[in-house]
Amino acid sequence: MNSLAEENYLKTLYNLANERGEVNVNELSKHLGIKMPTVTSMMKKLSEKGLVNYESYKPLRLTKAGESAAGKIIRKHRLTEMYLVQVMGFGWDEVHQIAEQIEHIHAPAFFSRMDEMLGYPKIDPHGSPIPDREGNIEKIHFSKLSECQPGDKLRLCAVVNSTDDFLRFLSRKGISLGLVMTVEAKEAFDGSMTLKFAEEKVAVLTQLATEWLLGERQNG
Repeated sequence: MNSLAEENYLKTLYNLANERGEVNVNELSKHLGIKMPTVTSMMKKLSEKGLVNYESYKPLRLTKAGESAAGKIIRKHRLTEMYLVQVMGFGWDEVHQIAEQIEHIHAPAFFSRMDEMLGYPKIDPHGSPIPDREGNIEKIHFSKLSECQPGDKLRLCAVVNSTDDFLRFLSRKGISLGLVMTVEAKEAFDGSMTLKFAEEKVAVLTQLATEWLLGERQNG
């Protein structure tokens, strides 16, 4: 059984991994706000457990066991978020910090029952895939709203940035998962977009915001 600190490192390593599955030690240190010597010490410890491939001055890489362990933590987090939203009525911007605490509970039967009660969901309230019991995560490929052009339609399926502030920003704009948005205009200067959606509502989003919205292109 891994400690709470070890689990946080594993989850962060998984989330930061680039396309090669590697993370720079300095990047991990900055993201966690922890000094390099402390991070290095933890990497050596996780390496001894067979969870991280660690060599001095080389990028970090999770082992298969490390990926599975990280995936199981993420599974608990995302199932909890879905339970809080669907069963307890929390908003999608209220669940992250609660799930951060519950994800460290070591009780497989508890999360299996939660999964069953929810009807075995595949995604969390923010559109992120929920790993299976072995920690395997199915990657889902969506288009970025920022890649769309005037006249294109996109059904919002996921958000890359699930911070509370960004989710509240979207809610104030009337934007939520499942919404079909039409790009009315796109500024050549800064990439900002004018969007039209349900009941002729209109919203203007910056390019940064549109980079964080993912979905499926719609015909017609």
